[in-house]
Amino acid sequence: MKRFALALAASSVLALGACSNNDGGSEVIAETKAGNVTKDEFYEAMKDRFGKDVLTELVHEKVLSEDYKVTDKEVDQEIDNLKQQYGPQFEAVIQQQGEKTVKDMVKVDLLRKKAAEKEVKVTDEDTKQYYETLKGKVKASHILVEDEKTAKEIKSRLDKGEKFEDLAKEASKDPSGQNGGDLGWFGEGQMVPEFEKAAFALKEGEVSAPVKSEFGYHIIKVTETVKPYEEMKKQLEADVKKQKVGQPDAVQGALDKALKEADVKVKDKDLEDTFKAPEAAPAEGQ
Repeated sequence: MKRFALALAASSVLALGACSNNDGGSEVIAETKAGNVTKDEFYEAMKDRFGKDVLTELVHEKVLSEDYKVTDKEVDQEIDNLKQQYGPQFEAVIQQQGEKTVKDMVKVDLLRKKAAEKEVKVTDEDTKQYYETLKGKVKASHILVEDEKTAKEIKSRLDKGEKFEDLAKEASKDPSGQNGGDLGWFGEGQMVPEFEKAAFALKEGEVSAPVKSEFGYHIIKVTETVKPYEEMKKQLEADVKKQKVGQPDAVQGALDKALKEADVKVKDKDLEDTFKAPEAAPAEGQ
């Protein structure tokens, strides 16, 4: 979130740079009795502080857009996810930077993700190894509330057809609520005993009655159980790919390849090393 906010703040360099190129940078943007501040001065100061971040964003978008497309719908969906994940923090970024700037940044991040997805490969060995880690586990979601009365009300609403994910986002006091209550896969000994006993007694798709623990009252839904490998293979491949794409090395590798193919050359001497790989640290003892 910090990197995202910094890059958003830096995006104003683009607009200032365009103005500077058009009028020689002499236009005054602030007047004081002690002297004026020109667009050129302001641009240079912003470039010194944020120039590499902004240039990186712009080049990534230019290069990646040649091979990948991101729709407005995809951007809007990702913004909704970020709002759920970061709440007021992300809303504040939108207020400070403007909706268009935020959408531009989200678009670049999605382009990077698509580039990584194309480069990442998932083998049968990967999926089989992942499958082995799931044995003896269940995948579940929960809604955690303070008291039994509230838990019973939630259960009643679920019985009447309301969506578990929606109620988790609305009512759960656990951070997982923002992700629809999803806890992922877990095995024995990973949850408090009351929760674990109830979860492992449920069939896939079943929802528990309120379960009391030291944290409050849980409504638990088992969303997936381990089935034969061939039945799960496609989902396993998707899960492993998602895990790999989430690794910084996967994204960086895809970006390095795209930039090399695009033959990027930076003409501004102050920013010319923006895309140069950092030098390897000397071996220990040398």
